[in-house]
Amino acid sequence: MSKARTKFVCQNCGMETPAYYGRCPQCGTWGSMVETVEARGPARERRERGMPATRPARLSEVTSAEERRKVVPIGEFNRVLGGGLVPGSLVLLGGDPGVGKSTLLLQVAGLLAPSAGPVVYVSAEESTQQIKLRADRLGITADDLYLLSETNLEAALDAVDPVKPGLLIVDSIQTVYLDDLTSAAGSVSQVRECTARLMQYAKPRHLPVFIVGHVTKEGAIAGPRVLEHMVDAVLYLEGERYHQYRVLRAVKNRFGSTDEVGVFAMTGDGMQEVANPSEAFLQERSPDTHGSAVGVTLEGTRPILVEVQALTSNSAFGLPRRTANGFDNNRLQMLVAVLSKRVGLGLGSQDIYVNIVGGLRIAEPAADLAVVTAIASSYRERPVDPNTVVIGEVGLSGELRSVNQIERRLNEASKLGFARAVVPAPGGRRQLPKVSGIEVIPAASAAEAIEMALVHGPVGGS
Repeated sequence: MSKARTKFVCQNCGMETPAYYGRCPQCGTWGSMVETVEARGPARERRERGMPATRPARLSEVTSAEERRKVVPIGEFNRVLGGGLVPGSLVLLGGDPGVGKSTLLLQVAGLLAPSAGPVVYVSAEESTQQIKLRADRLGITADDLYLLSETNLEAALDAVDPVKPGLLIVDSIQTVYLDDLTSAAGSVSQVRECTARLMQYAKPRHLPVFIVGHVTKEGAIAGPRVLEHMVDAVLYLEGERYHQYRVLRAVKNRFGSTDEVGVFAMTGDGMQEVANPSEAFLQERSPDTHGSAVGVTLEGTRPILVEVQALTSNSAFGLPRRTANGFDNNRLQMLVAVLSKRVGLGLGSQDIYVNIVGGLRIAEPAADLAVVTAIASSYRERPVDPNTVVIGEVGLSGELRSVNQIERRLNEASKLGFARAVVPAPGGRRQLPKVSGIEVIPAASAAEAIEMALVHGPVGGS
């Protein structure tokens, strides 16, 4: 007989203690300790009874047969996964409410069902009738797609087992529970144990599993941090809820790169992959607008042209505002200081707003020059040359630093019709890149680059 024991688990950080605390000793959260009854598992009972455990195998005895991936018929999704689904892998998909997680996975299920065998979609949040309504809207009519509405994970797996699926989707991990635990669904212990149960079910059957995860207000996956360590891949579906475009990004992938992104457009017919994100992000660009510059960011192996908008205005208060959407706010503060000190722009009394068009989030330093050029354009009320792209990292001394894969970025800009590119001047033994169809202009500093990018003369202080 398994002997149960009682412990208290923090619902914020997952710390376990034998006694109750009003405030968690580890993370300091008040009222987060929840009593949990946990039974000893069969493995521990087997060790206590002296039963033999699993025998370790020699390296030479282990077969190294390569597992064949299941290719997802959505190119952007397949790119982020690293070429397809690995049998037996657990993939966690997170994102804000309403961003399109369930819609995207239902489309994947409908497209994979004819080729990967039966696909079971387990929903603990919606009824089968509600899922059917979404499937009708998306035009999904696959015969091998099975729907199941169940919150008890053990009951769901018992119902799934006779189907012998080729893909299992659980939506979501925070709403399913196990009877062995007394805590409520969504608690730290339930999320951890449900994920472990799915892993035990999937690995021996070589069954790929998609798990949908809710996110907290800080943007992290809700539940214990160990959840992200247990799964094989963690994907985030990003994008503003009221914007059209969504970006699928991998932050962990045991079977592929974490640098690739997939771009989708949310439409009435579901998620539509965007084959050329650069063209999509620039389609509404006005060429003669002050405070607009085009940069080239690299997401994995794919260069993407993005429009950076900036607005400067006289501050009505003593402390001017610095606000960024899709760009790191701390880096914006640094770039504004460089513009004030090294370029000579009087931004000390200016409110500055920066926006990355299309809902894309940029963390690459190569977008620095586009940001400072857009700010200078708005402040001087002079537009950037509409045929020019700017690429480069800005240092604290106002110098421009080189970025990687500059030729690939320039080729993408040339394909979209840009005739000029302002890039960091090569140093040492490096040479200026040569790309047909585009004039490459070197600049040693941010002030020099701004002078070359803006129309009608040089840029100076006010």
